[in-house]
Amino acid sequence: MQMIAREWKCRVPEVHSKGFTDYLYETGIKDSSATPGFLGAQIFRRSFDDKVELTLITYWDKLESIEAFAGNDISVARLYPEDEVYQLEPDLSVQHYEVIERQFITEHRE
Repeated sequence: MQMIAREWKCRVPEVHSKGFTDYLYETGIKDSSATPGFLGAQIFRRSFDDKVELTLITYWDKLESIEAFAGNDISVARLYPEDEVYQLEPDLSVQHYEVIERQFITEHRE
């Protein structure tokens, strides 16, 4: 089965990290997951100085499904009206990758 990963990054001040992450769930994750062809998502977080970088990876069955979510130019990030409340520094473009290996261990090994 084909799978496409869509990667988007942003930075927010540390003080807005929790609020923006919650907002990201209510906007990007909710809208993505309501789109046919959406397969899942992950959010990665790393701190540096007084900012937090968040990376959102969404997984899709095909590029046409991403287009249904993002619009005709899937390389442009989909932003939301209240992003500025969080002093968001978004990447304005996204990257797409063909997923060639996916394997997760679901049980804990000791």
